[in-house]
Amino acid sequence: MASETKDYKPFVPPSMQMREFTLRAVLLGLVMTVILGAANAYLGLRAGMTIAATYPAAVIGMAVLRLFKASILEENIARTVGSIGESVAAGAVFTIPAFVITKAWPQFDSSMAYWQSVALMVVGGSLGILFVTLLRRVMVEDPELPFPESAAAAEIHKAGQRGSDAANTLFQAMGIGGLVYLLGEFRLFNASTDFFFKMGEIGKSAVRLGKDRLIAVGGITKFSMPNISPAYFGVGYIIGPRLGALNFAGGIFAWGLLVPLLIYFLGPDISKTLPPGEAAWDLIGNQVWRNIVRPIAVGGMLVGASYTLFKMRASLAAGIGRAISDLKKASAQGEAQDRTQLDISARTIFMGLGLAFLAMLALYFFFTKDYAAAGVSAVVMIILGFFFAAISGNLVGMIGSSNNPISGLTLSTLIIAALLMVAIGVKGSTGVMAVLGVAAVICVSSAVAGEMLQDLKVGHILGGTPRRMQIGDFLGVLVASLVLYFPLLWLHQSNIKEGGIGFGDAKLSAPQAGLMASLAQGIVGGDMPWPLVIVGIFMGIGLIMVQVKSPMLFSVGMYLPLETTFAIFVGGVIRWLCDVYRDRNNYNDAQKARIENAGVLCASGLIAGEALMGLIKAGVVMATDKPLASIFHFFAEPPLAGGLIVLVLLALYMIRLPLSRAGSPDEPAPPTAIM
Repeated sequence: MASETKDYKPFVPPSMQMREFTLRAVLLGLVMTVILGAANAYLGLRAGMTIAATYPAAVIGMAVLRLFKASILEENIARTVGSIGESVAAGAVFTIPAFVITKAWPQFDSSMAYWQSVALMVVGGSLGILFVTLLRRVMVEDPELPFPESAAAAEIHKAGQRGSDAANTLFQAMGIGGLVYLLGEFRLFNASTDFFFKMGEIGKSAVRLGKDRLIAVGGITKFSMPNISPAYFGVGYIIGPRLGALNFAGGIFAWGLLVPLLIYFLGPDISKTLPPGEAAWDLIGNQVWRNIVRPIAVGGMLVGASYTLFKMRASLAAGIGRAISDLKKASAQGEAQDRTQLDISARTIFMGLGLAFLAMLALYFFFTKDYAAAGVSAVVMIILGFFFAAISGNLVGMIGSSNNPISGLTLSTLIIAALLMVAIGVKGSTGVMAVLGVAAVICVSSAVAGEMLQDLKVGHILGGTPRRMQIGDFLGVLVASLVLYFPLLWLHQSNIKEGGIGFGDAKLSAPQAGLMASLAQGIVGGDMPWPLVIVGIFMGIGLIMVQVKSPMLFSVGMYLPLETTFAIFVGGVIRWLCDVYRDRNNYNDAQKARIENAGVLCASGLIAGEALMGLIKAGVVMATDKPLASIFHFFAEPPLAGGLIVLVLLALYMIRLPLSRAGSPDEPAPPTAIM
């Protein structure tokens, strides 16, 4: 560590006075934190994934602030504040919908639900900032932590002359993503189509079990066209063809094997409850998937999250050990002597931790009306919050925030809290509320800690002032917490008004929140289809034994609608095609890096464009009580061919645009966009 500190030379020297924490930088950051946070909330609820916001925030911040001839440190503040909303959103969408799914909050559209959501996000986000601030100096200077995404983001700021090109790519893709989504909602083309196929006639086919026993069988299965969604294509492009195929494989397993197999045997009994006709079988297929296949997927996700943590056991153990040693080192260090080492004072940090602990006691008592449950929940929160914030920070330092297993850390917290609730005799809805409250705080805290440490490392490289970045993140967390409830509410309520069930619906799957809800109800509330979950657990073990790269992603594919996983897979195929054309043209490393950056920016823009338009659409539905298509639409039954044409055009755009940004072979290599 001493050698690293000795060789440390920030881009902006500590002695140089430069505009940094300005009103324009902070305001731009707050606008970005709301927009990028809302976009990630949309994506997390629909696709079960979020994307890192550091890179888009850096590009947008540079493009806007360069118009005002702002300094590089102002850009650093804008990016820091602008990216923190994504982490608050990730923590929120993984846990807060679980309160609604478990009916712990019977009404989500109430002032009570709003303030409880805000309290969970503010306390969780504040804890993440306080814990990371306590450990900031030793962690960002640790030579064993490479911080890959931080290094790339810092280089983007240094190479700011290409910022306008990157911004043009991002904003153009946002416009196209929003337009395509809007035209689909106006029914110009068919954005999603399901095809149901009969497999024998119900009650006519038979299976022999034993010498004289015949069981009547028969059933259906479903095939879906990929959802023509710029956001899903963008997600698939970013995660690549291999992971996209793995996610789609889960959907094929669910709808190609489990649903038809179950209906094959259950069909004759189910048919007795149905009215005459074929249409009802479509509903039965979806009900079998929702009520039988999805609990199996929950078991698979449980194993997948556990396996992810197991694979990272060395990193987790190192993170815990480093957290303890870092705390000792931090307490031994005196007040910094130069601007680039100034943090919020230790006294302020510990006062903040004390206030957060008291706030948690009050909040958990409000949830449970039980002093024991409130005390245990608050203690668990403060202890696990510190360790998981430190672990999250260390994982970001090693592998980047895009690969940070936040849901796995939250799952561990939830199980520990649930077992403690059972041990002290707190059960039912009271225990479920306490468990989900702990999980929500830890999830937001861990996500914010990882994102913030990544940004602090960027500031460390550029020569920013940590104290100003920490204050900016407090503002970002506060604003994001006050605002992000509304995107969740709009999406939930608009889904209900369009005939869905809100969180947990096929169009608003919220898979991580569904997992948290199932475990909280199962362990504390005693309401879980354990035989199905255990089947899923054995399935997950089998996936590990055949060396599936990510059992979690496979299980999420089972949980998500087939048209969603198919669209994500199509996005991965588009990425593969782009890479094939890139390699055929024999580009050098610098050109390949520019193509990769442009591709990631294009995909991020498509995601953000659809997400923002989707939120606007949800707001319109909330205000008018009408689906958007009923206000203005082109076709009562939009043609399937139109959707296929849009798919091809989007694919061509996502391939040609990055290739067009290859540039000249003699240009220097840009930093690689690591998402």
